[in-house]
Amino acid sequence: MRTIAVAGAGLLLALTGCGNESGAGAPDAGSLTGRTYLSSAVTEDGRTKQLVPNSRVRLTFTDDGRLIAEAGCNSMQSPVDTGDGKLAVDEQLQVTAMGCDDARHKQDSWLSGLLRSGPSWTLEADRLTVTSGGTTITLTDRETAEPDLALDGTKWSLETVVSGETASHQAGSEKVWITLNGDRVTGSTGCNELQGKVARDTGKLTFGEIATTRRACAGDAGKLEQTLLGTLEGTVTYEVDANRLELRAAGDGLDFTGAR
Repeated sequence: MRTIAVAGAGLLLALTGCGNESGAGAPDAGSLTGRTYLSSAVTEDGRTKQLVPNSRVRLTFTDDGRLIAEAGCNSMQSPVDTGDGKLAVDEQLQVTAMGCDDARHKQDSWLSGLLRSGPSWTLEADRLTVTSGGTTITLTDRETAEPDLALDGTKWSLETVVSGETASHQAGSEKVWITLNGDRVTGSTGCNELQGKVARDTGKLTFGEIATTRRACAGDAGKLEQTLLGTLEGTVTYEVDANRLELRAAGDGLDFTGAR
């Protein structure tokens, strides 16, 4: 099991005068707030920089004035000031502690250094450009680049188990999946097949009794089945973000990814 220990928010140093003001090329003040951007191209000194396969830069500007950034492995965040056409973040970024292969670790370090350099930014329609020295990252609004998958009919495969401030990818997770269709949920615990009823409200799913086949599940498979069935019990909140589905109840939950 790989564990992501998330540092407490109290480790962040507050920035003076944090805000979200428009930069050069931005159509209005606060235009970045509440939006996520995904890289479409990266260049260094005019040449294409190849990112690690199946990775991209992801920048999220939260409603409470933070920047959350990813480059393929760990997540990093800080309060951000977007005034004067610059991205100003805390020198000590809050970073998760997921074990990464060497290539992704280096890519995380590269992005962290770029953000701490105070890069400039411009925004034209749904295209964000971030520049520092000879490096330019071109990003597209996530809703344009990766529209949300439909909740119904998508095969959602388990990616992460969340418990408070700890998230983990557990062995066998890739075999766990669910699909929702109307008032029905079907899927697999990774050991047994499952089916049951589900009701909906705005941002909420309420699961009825879940029936499973009766194969005995030992060790990690048994623990993972218990975790899944424990989450699919009663009411949970849900959110679909691009190809991700998050289920949460009392701070704990499950993160799934869906195939396009």
